Amino acid sequence: MSLQYLVREPKSSITNPPLLILLHGYGSNEQDLFSFAEELPDDLLIVSARAPYDMGYGGYAWYAINFDDVNGKFSDLAQASTSVDQIATFIDEIKTKYNTNPDKTFLLGFSQGAILSYALSFKFPNKVQHVVALSGYINEKLLPSEINNSIATDFYISHGIVDQVLPIEWARKAPVLLENFNLKNEYSEYPVGHGVAPQNFYSFKNWIVERL
Repeated sequence: MSLQYLVREPKSSITNPPLLILLHGYGSNEQDLFSFAEELPDDLLIVSARAPYDMGYGGYAWYAINFDDVNGKFSDLAQASTSVDQIATFIDEIKTKYNTNPDKTFLLGFSQGAILSYALSFKFPNKVQHVVALSGYINEKLLPSEINNSIATDFYISHGIVDQVLPIEWARKAPVLLENFNLKNEYSEYPVGHGVAPQNFYSFKNWIVERL
C-alpha cells in the first residue's frame, strides 16, 4: 500500500461496502480522525490514512508549511500536489483490496486533509462521489487549469467561526467557487476554533447517512 492506514471493516457482512477515507490535518496522524469511526454507520468501510511526511513525535504532514520573515507562512505546493497523487493511488488500492462500492466513495478531510480533498476531487474527477471538508479551504493553486465539467461530486463544508489557524473568510469562498461549477454543497459554521464541534459531527454524520 502506498500509505500506512488504520481500517474499520463494516460491522455487517456486506459484499461491496461504501468506502470512507479519512485524511488528518498537519502535524497529526491516522489515529486522530479514526476516533470518529465507532460512531459512524456500520455498513461503511472506514480507512484512516497517514500522511507521508514524518514530522517526528508521532506527527505527520501532507505537505510542509514553512515560515520565514519575507513570505510569512507558505505551503509547499509541490509536496501538496504529490500528496494528492498519492492519495488518489491509495484510494484505488483500497477500492481493489476491499472490493468497495465504486459509486459510494466518501473522502473526509480535516484542515490540510480538507484542502487536499478539494484538490483531489477536481484533479481526479469522480474518483470520490462525496467530500466532507472540515476546517479547510480551496487552494486554487492546487486545482487543474482546466476544470472538467463532468464532475458530479457533492460537498459538505464546515468551519469554526473563530478558527485561529485558517480564517473563516477563506472557507466562505468555497461554496461560491463550487456553485460557479454547479457543484452541490452544504455549508455550515460553528462557534468553535480550529476543531470539530459535537453538533458538527452529528451534522456531517447525517449527511453521510443520507448518501449511503
